[in-house]
Amino acid sequence: IPTVATVRWTADQMLRRLLPSGAEPLWTDPTGGVQLAEVHTSPAWVGHKISRLQEETGVRVAFLTRLGEAVLPTSQTVLQEGDLVHVMMRTDEVEKVEAAFAKGPEEGGH
Repeated sequence: IPTVATVRWTADQMLRRLLPSGAEPLWTDPTGGVQLAEVHTSPAWVGHKISRLQEETGVRVAFLTRLGEAVLPTSQTVLQEGDLVHVMMRTDEVEKVEAAFAKGPEEGGH
């Protein structure tokens, strides 16, 4: 059965796309040590494999939103323009992860 998102949820999603403000926590484990968050990525990551993104940033990519659809990526999945990246990461490493995602891949990488 097709459903329509609520106005509040839709407005929140639009604002998050228009006004990126770092990682957007979607879930935190009961201890507060690990969180699932949408992290904004530099265009420099486009064309690179998920495996490289994970190795260089220390996160686990839980899923991507690509063209409005949820995608469970493999290590061979290549990031495309417009992908929204949702990652599992340690809560105490959010700033480090945001910086790595904003910077792009290391020169001469894998």
